[in-house]
Amino acid sequence: MSTPIQNRYDFVLFFDVKDGNPNGDPDAGNLPRVDPETGHGLVTDVCLKRKVRNFVQLNDKGTGYDIFVKEKAILNSLIAEAHKDESVKGKEKGEKTEAARQVMCRKYYDVRTFGAVMSTGENAGQVRGPVQLTFARSVDQVVPLEHSITRMAVATEAEAEKQQGDNRTMGRKFTVPYALYRCHGFISAPLAAQTGFCEEDLELFWQALANMFEHDRSAARGQMSARKLVVFKHESKMGNAPAHSLFDLISAEASESPVRSFNQYDICVPTQENMPQGVTVIEKL
Repeated sequence: MSTPIQNRYDFVLFFDVKDGNPNGDPDAGNLPRVDPETGHGLVTDVCLKRKVRNFVQLNDKGTGYDIFVKEKAILNSLIAEAHKDESVKGKEKGEKTEAARQVMCRKYYDVRTFGAVMSTGENAGQVRGPVQLTFARSVDQVVPLEHSITRMAVATEAEAEKQQGDNRTMGRKFTVPYALYRCHGFISAPLAAQTGFCEEDLELFWQALANMFEHDRSAARGQMSARKLVVFKHESKMGNAPAHSLFDLISAEASESPVRSFNQYDICVPTQENMPQGVTVIEKL
């Protein structure tokens, strides 16, 4: 593997949704997630990580870029495979766990990026990933809409008989007319040294954030797009400024209401002259 990254990074990602449900809540009938006190929309960090994983899996970069947490995976079986690696065989119990952990980091992109708990079967330890995301929160309040929909067919003969041949199935669909979401992220160089997260991995991560919605289309999600990605690169591994002070330098204001387009927002990004010493601002989108 390549040398792990040598710089700390913090970043802000803006993405939007139009006439879609960006992240349904299964405990609320799949309604779009909303903060009940403020009315702002929410998208979980787990949802965004899933889209990054899917992009990397579709990208198919070969050895070292497999995905551990993927659809229909049996995690304990994958951990057991790591224990069959030649670098693990013959080691003592404690050394065996660490060796298996290293195998998992080398093989799976999402393990060395986001971390994983791998002690559920044959023990491969736990990995604290260098890349972490917050929940995304909408810049303004959202008003979820409910739509009645009709399918011109039924699932069973019993349903057809009950409707005397009308054969219609009624359903519901929930959407957000429009919302711009803001997510914060953090990348730790010391933790990257532990997992082997390198510059090539980092570049792939930026690509995934910029393009993950392009390969995640569905009728339920409407039109979703990554709109702006602002990265703060620190000169040192430990960082040159607090993350919150950098995030405070970026603002998003709507020019009118109600908002139905990204063009109605003015996103203010600081110039390099206004940055703390040792921090470089980079606009990836």
